[in-house]
Amino acid sequence: MKSPAAQWLPDPEGGGALSRTASTALAPAAWGTTYVVITELLPHGHPLFAGLLRALPAGLIALALTRTLPRGAWWGKAAVLGVLNIGLLTALLFVSAERLPGGVAATLAAAQPLVVAVLAVAVLRERPSARRFAWGAIGVVGVGLVVLGPNAALDSTGVVAGLGSAASLALGLTLTKRWGRPAQVGPTAFAGWQLTAGGLFLVPVTFFVEGPPPAIDATAALGYLWLSLVGGLLAYALWFRGVAALPVTSVAVLVLLSPLVAAVLGAVLLDQTLRPIQLAGFALALAAIVAGQLPTPTRSPDPAAPPGKDISMKTAVFGATEERAMR
Repeated sequence: MKSPAAQWLPDPEGGGALSRTASTALAPAAWGTTYVVITELLPHGHPLFAGLLRALPAGLIALALTRTLPRGAWWGKAAVLGVLNIGLLTALLFVSAERLPGGVAATLAAAQPLVVAVLAVAVLRERPSARRFAWGAIGVVGVGLVVLGPNAALDSTGVVAGLGSAASLALGLTLTKRWGRPAQVGPTAFAGWQLTAGGLFLVPVTFFVEGPPPAIDATAALGYLWLSLVGGLLAYALWFRGVAALPVTSVAVLVLLSPLVAAVLGAVLLDQTLRPIQLAGFALALAAIVAGQLPTPTRSPDPAAPPGKDISMKTAVFGATEERAMR
C-alpha cells in the first residue's frame, strides 16, 4: 500500500496545456545547468561519476518517499526505460563530450526531436508530419548556431556516440509514452524507478572508465547535491509527468532548452560572449520550441461531401455506443 508521500508530486488535475508545458520545460532547463556545475563546482575528469550521483541517490530518495516498487512486467520495463532515459544516455553523452567539442556534441544531441518524429510514426502509429520534421531541423540549426565554434572538429566515434545519445533519449521517451504509467503510480515513484535503474547501470561503467571516485570537498558536495535533487529528482519527476500529459513530439522539442540555458549561464556566469549569429540561433531554436507546442492542423471537411454526412456518421457512432452500453 502506498504512503501519502507517494503523491509528493501528484498528477495535475487542473490547469491548461500551457501550465503543463511550462512545468515540463523546467526539467531540460535544470539539465542545462549541468555544464556550469560540472566545470565550476565538481572535480575535473569525473563526468560519469557526476552522472551516477545525479541518478542513483535521487532514485533511492524517490523510492524512500513513495515506498512504491514496480510489479510484474514493470520491473523489466522500468529497467529498460531507466537505461535508455538515464544510464546509456549519460554514458554516450560522456563519450561524445570527450571526443568532440562541446558545441558539436550539443548539436548532435539536439537531433533528438527528429528521431522522436520518426519513432512516433513507427512505434506510436502516428501520422507522419512534415511540419514536425521541418521544425525539428530548424531547432537543430538554431542550437548549432548557438553552440558551434569556429574550430569545431569531427571525430567518427564521437559523432556516433552523440547520435546514439539522441537515439537513446528519443527511444526512451517514445517507449515511455507507449507504455504509459501504471495506475495509482505517481510521477515521483515512476521517476524513482528509472533513476535507480539508470544509476545501477552507471555504477560498473563509471568505475571501469574513471576508476575510484574523486575527493569531495564542500563545494563539490554542493554541486552534487544540486545535480541529484534538482537535476535528478525534481527534474525527472516533472519530465515524466509531462510525458504522460503532453504529446510526445511536443515534449521532445523542449529538450532544446537545455543547450540554450547552458549558453545563457555561460554568458552570465562565465563571461562568455554571445555573438549576433548566436542570438539568431537562439531565435530559431525558440521558434522551434514554440512551434512544437502548437497542435497539428486537422483537415477541413470535404466541401463536396453531401450535406448531413458528418451528422449521420456521428449519429451512427453514438447509436452504436448507446447500443453497447445497453447490452
